[in-house]
Amino acid sequence: MQIIKYPKKEQWKGILKRPDQNNAMIEQSVREILFDVKNNGDKAIKKYTSALDGVQLENFELDKQTIQKAAKKVTPALKTAIKQAADNITKFHKAQFPKEIEVEVQPGLICKQRSVPIEKVGIYIPGGTAPLFSSVLMMAVPAKLAGCKEIILFTPPKKAGEIDPSILYAASISGVNKIYQVGGAQAIAAMAYGTETIPGVDKIFGPGNQYVTQAKQQVNASGIAIDMPAGPSEVMIIADSSASPGLVATDLLAQAEHGPDSQVFLLTTDSTLPEKVNDKIDKYLQKLSRADIAKEALNNSKIIVLNSEEELMEISNLYAPEHLIIATQPPEELADKVINAGSVFLGNNAPESLGDYASGTNHVLPTGGTAKAYSGVSIETFMKKITFQKATRDGLKSISETVMTMAETEQLDAHKLAVEVRMNQND
Repeated sequence: MQIIKYPKKEQWKGILKRPDQNNAMIEQSVREILFDVKNNGDKAIKKYTSALDGVQLENFELDKQTIQKAAKKVTPALKTAIKQAADNITKFHKAQFPKEIEVEVQPGLICKQRSVPIEKVGIYIPGGTAPLFSSVLMMAVPAKLAGCKEIILFTPPKKAGEIDPSILYAASISGVNKIYQVGGAQAIAAMAYGTETIPGVDKIFGPGNQYVTQAKQQVNASGIAIDMPAGPSEVMIIADSSASPGLVATDLLAQAEHGPDSQVFLLTTDSTLPEKVNDKIDKYLQKLSRADIAKEALNNSKIIVLNSEEELMEISNLYAPEHLIIATQPPEELADKVINAGSVFLGNNAPESLGDYASGTNHVLPTGGTAKAYSGVSIETFMKKITFQKATRDGLKSISETVMTMAETEQLDAHKLAVEVRMNQND
């Protein structure tokens, strides 16, 4: 990894620049796919599944028998691991359940807020080079807890026309109602618009490649709800002289192996740490099956030596990383200064891998700097808030002049009239 020592503040933005995405061609391609699926439904889905996935499918939905058979192919050890992860995710997300609010804002005027589940949600699970069954748990478990009536999963089929058994098993224990063998931008289009055999949904969730991300953004622009903008994975590690070079190296590599467009950063005040970490990276790279992917990601990544803890936190909050690891002693001191981050990992015993799989926190997180405004997925992501208000006669009377004055000033006569008529009625 490139080492940059004591950069000036005016250089920070340039140093932290994320890899460029060639969006012009992708935007147009996705726009055509969305239009095609919206107008031609199943016919378009079959066309893209054949052309892009190399699979000819007559039926997109998996039957229960296929899902049950797949479960038998999952090893007992993996089943145990998936269940433990699901249990922890359930415990943490169940505690997030929002309470109903009721406030008498003034005598006779009562306001309420209630959270209700989104009825139909669509979950996208990428195909790619690794079966992301953990993402099934991260979205389906909180959706089920929230009370969503329909939880529909979309994932691309492999060349042989099947889906990885681990994905199907995770779906079967998480509350997924239906599973469709559809991937890419065409899956997002199917969720957004529906087809003859695929139901549309009210909100779309899940990570994906640039085409999936672009498709989510385009349907969102046309009024379809999505969880958040999503892009390549990223991690930023803040470390001091107490940090283990080997542990830091493994955490950087763990994120780098996600994809060639992933980005990892190490921030430190210890000028001796960068070389030690680079040595460990070279050593551990030899053990990785995805070493080539990690190496490419490391080309977009940097180690930055800074002057103080204040600078460490300032540059971290400027970048707003998806994952932030604080490998300092004690980590809590800097944790209190975190303003922008998706999920934070404290100390030597909390690698980012914990959050990716089984600690209980959600790993569907904002990327690309969107952690400045977006949160990761939670139980409330699968809910919407509805407000209620009720007024007694005295309550209406006590606020009537305020409402009529404001309505008159805004020249909305009917708004004023709606109150005025009520006040002129006999009790």
